[in-house]
Amino acid sequence: MSAEPLIPPPAPAGDQVRTREERFLDSARAIIAEKGSIEFTVQEVVDRSKQSLRSFYQYFDGKNALLLALFDEEMGLFVERMRGSTAAGDPLDRLRETVLMLYDLCAPGRLSVQPLFADFAQRLIVDQPDVVTAAYAPVVDYIASIVRDAAAADLLRPGRPHRLATIVLQTATVTAGRTSGGQPISGEEVWEFCLHAIVPDHLFEPH
Repeated sequence: MSAEPLIPPPAPAGDQVRTREERFLDSARAIIAEKGSIEFTVQEVVDRSKQSLRSFYQYFDGKNALLLALFDEEMGLFVERMRGSTAAGDPLDRLRETVLMLYDLCAPGRLSVQPLFADFAQRLIVDQPDVVTAAYAPVVDYIASIVRDAAAADLLRPGRPHRLATIVLQTATVTAGRTSGGQPISGEEVWEFCLHAIVPDHLFEPH
């Protein structure tokens, strides 16, 4: 049997392209974490990635396209975390955990990539609502699966699970993104509001 080569074979061209694109995304992510803001320039990303401006524009039309790609990537990672944290248990407990995770994702100052959700996502809702809808679709689908489990256990008011999931999502994200002042609304308060909205009065028990 021949020995394995000391130097691995070169990666396919597609993998090399993806690696260069990821370097731009990683650089943007790091800058956002340091600044706590999405107010940066394309040149800052290029300098940090140690690549060329020409190379940047091979993958992105500009800063907004870069932020969209990063937003989509972070949303995918969030869905994975959410599934891992809420995979089992009582449907309402799982739904509560989901609401709190969504709130933390979008509340100012909570996560390193927070400006993507508390600032950039809020702009997108106004300027490009279809983009936001597509990005949040996996989250809505997963929340809807929990809502269906709750409905099957006779824990919900009558209604369409997907519609209820959308209401829960928008309540958590929009409220978190706009919470400010001396008495900000907490994640637990958002959950209690959602719970009262979707659970029949005669079955209501605080979770």
